[in-house]
Amino acid sequence: MAHRTRLVWDDGFTAYNFGPSHPMAPVRLDLTTRLARSLGVLDKVEVVCPGVASDELLSSVHDPGYVAAVRAASADPAAAEPRRGLGTEDDPAFLGMHEASARIVQGTVDLCDAVWRGEIDHGVNYCGGMHHAMATHAAGFCIYNDAAVGIQHLLDSGAERVAYVDIDVHHGDGVERIFWNDPRVLTVSVHESGRALFPGTGYPGDIGGPDARGSAANVALPPGTGDSEWLRAIESVVPHLVEAFDPDVLVTQHGCDTHSQDPLAHLTVSVDAQRRAHECLHRLAHDVADGRWVALGGGGYELVDVVPRSWTHLAAIAAHAPVPAETEVPQDWRDHVLEISGREGPATMGDLRPEDLPIWVRSWGMGHNPDRPVDAAILATRQAVFPLHGLDPWFD
Repeated sequence: MAHRTRLVWDDGFTAYNFGPSHPMAPVRLDLTTRLARSLGVLDKVEVVCPGVASDELLSSVHDPGYVAAVRAASADPAAAEPRRGLGTEDDPAFLGMHEASARIVQGTVDLCDAVWRGEIDHGVNYCGGMHHAMATHAAGFCIYNDAAVGIQHLLDSGAERVAYVDIDVHHGDGVERIFWNDPRVLTVSVHESGRALFPGTGYPGDIGGPDARGSAANVALPPGTGDSEWLRAIESVVPHLVEAFDPDVLVTQHGCDTHSQDPLAHLTVSVDAQRRAHECLHRLAHDVADGRWVALGGGGYELVDVVPRSWTHLAAIAAHAPVPAETEVPQDWRDHVLEISGREGPATMGDLRPEDLPIWVRSWGMGHNPDRPVDAAILATRQAVFPLHGLDPWFD
């Protein structure tokens, strides 16, 4: 029987490489694929290798002048234009940058196209999720915004409504900004508050442009938010808005830099909670979009303990073959990690003890306490956006 889940991968994706001192090290992608292969996850999906997106496709959301600037910096990094976000500390220019970035875009677009045509149910591109790239410039380790190009392709192909949900620790600012005034796209971002973290945006009052009020929703969480409260934020906002919006396709971004070990942020989430969030979004795709789901990667800078496990869980869930959190990490993968890094890899596919599972999450319907910072953040978002979708901000 043909696989109904497709995953983008080729060793060439490690060419998206800002250099040895940059936190977005391509080894995170290689280790994810090795772990997924070792656990048999890749046997349950169709693995595809995309080509390089054309300038015409990139220009569906990016300014042609910006695409030309990326091409120039890709051929000669000394020609990078900092005003375009290129050649900066966050986004250093490197040889082949255009091709590496455009392949990520093509991978996401191919998945969107296959989902829309009904060739597959789910698509996974953990090399993608470059949600900070803007129409006119690079930002936050992101050159081209594959999520936005994929969503635009769905709209151009006939989709009437696309929902985008972003659970990266950083606000999904690029996707939100590109579709800010487009009522056909709902963007929902659950992230650490911009008061504490890059990019400094994504507040509850940011609800979309004048022609698309309510098309953007932002849950800005305080530093230190852990498993139960993070999941409470997702489950108290995301399903309600997405169900009310009734999208044709669900596109999600699964940056795993919410983890307690991530060096660039301040939330305290476990791999187990991330796994539950992946399951929540997978279930939501079946509930509201007839299973049409494109799941992307994103941030994640704890390269050994976190990214490979979280995104292997994502791929396995998309393949309808979830890996239990108590599963032992294969020894061959751990041996490889020790060989290349000199450190021991994690022993199991989860962080928590079996007796601490399942994670208990207090539903919004059980009541809320506005004196608790996370509840206050959730309520602020619900008050700002829910009435615009005919929803009650106070009660489920």
